[in-house]
Amino acid sequence: MFVARSIAADHKDLIHDVSYDFHGRRMATCSSDQSVKVWDKSENGEWHCTASWKTHSGSVWRVTWAHPEFGQVLASCSFDRTAAVWEEIVGESNDKQRGLSHWIKRTTLVDSRTSVTDVKFAPKHMGLMLTTCSADGVVRIYEAPDVMNLSQWSLQHEISCKLSCSCISWNPSSSRAHPPMFAVGSDDSNVTYGGKVQIYEYNENTRKYAKAETLMTVTDAVHDIAFAPNLGRSFHVLAIATKDVRIFKLGPMRKESASAGPTKFEVQIVAQFDNHNSQVWRVSWNITSTLLASSGDDGCVRLWKANYMDNWKCTGILKGDGSPLTGSSGQPTAMSTVVGSSVQTSQNALNGMSAGRYFFPPLDTPRAGTRYGHLLPPSSLIEHCDVEPIQPQQQALPHRLYSRALLPLPETEGQ
Repeated sequence: MFVARSIAADHKDLIHDVSYDFHGRRMATCSSDQSVKVWDKSENGEWHCTASWKTHSGSVWRVTWAHPEFGQVLASCSFDRTAAVWEEIVGESNDKQRGLSHWIKRTTLVDSRTSVTDVKFAPKHMGLMLTTCSADGVVRIYEAPDVMNLSQWSLQHEISCKLSCSCISWNPSSSRAHPPMFAVGSDDSNVTYGGKVQIYEYNENTRKYAKAETLMTVTDAVHDIAFAPNLGRSFHVLAIATKDVRIFKLGPMRKESASAGPTKFEVQIVAQFDNHNSQVWRVSWNITSTLLASSGDDGCVRLWKANYMDNWKCTGILKGDGSPLTGSSGQPTAMSTVVGSSVQTSQNALNGMSAGRYFFPPLDTPRAGTRYGHLLPPSSLIEHCDVEPIQPQQQALPHRLYSRALLPLPETEGQ
């Protein structure tokens, strides 16, 4: 069952990104009108704009929330070549606006010489760290030494990726077996240059990030990239939004020694599907990595799930207004390429429309000219998905409704 809710965002220009906080009850939007808006969800499920302010002097491409253990903290990045960190402050008891909150700028990061195209906080187990990537092909990692003083950020790492950067994603795994790792995608339009996705890993010996892998089969511009929640797996799963949707499995290969350099990976493409028949702008996992959502220029959000045989299938399609796609041409169908793996989620729901394009909020968190931000629905929006009943040889089993990853049925049920 799909439930969609439209919100009058009241931005004056294109909305480029929508980001939910950790609990999915707060939402931030950013736009080419140079502003960021914060929305709170009421008890009756209605979204209300509780803050709106001008953040940059150019289009705001992305906005993202820090983990709530660091407070109510936002980061934004813009075409004006800067990234900014914002913190919500509740009015003091002697203030005229007692109990009311407002957002203040804690710092502006000005190291980039070109448009800052994405901004992401690192996983919370790494501390309060912020990563930016820019059109000049440089990834920068900042750290707040004192989480109580967000006006002080130090540049820890500056990594040149050689190609224009469009998006970044941290591997959320907190396992000691997995060093800190992030992926960066490039929107360079020159298809003669392969390797539009690069994987970087932290080396404890050198205390630097080094390139561990390049996905040479990705030759088209990459618009979004997302690591799946790890949940104890020995391998990593990475979703990529380009001219189609692709899911890669990265299996770490055994090192001969601890000082043998970055981890080498066995790279497998486990699924690839072009059902959008257009550019794909966002991919997003649910928190259990059992469902993947993608959105594209076809104005639809498509939901992908792997069954117990590790075969991928489209389990739902939503049009831009949130309604299911119906008709013979709109029925969910298996993707053109199906290979095995496990997948993930989504969070709440905003449906907006601007310049004839539809925008859907991403799960965790979301350029110039023709760049449009297509976003995805969050986890509370998609709570269940119907699964086709298994047909046994003698009698039909009742239709089942699942809200979690599919597991193989006991052999006795089919007898």
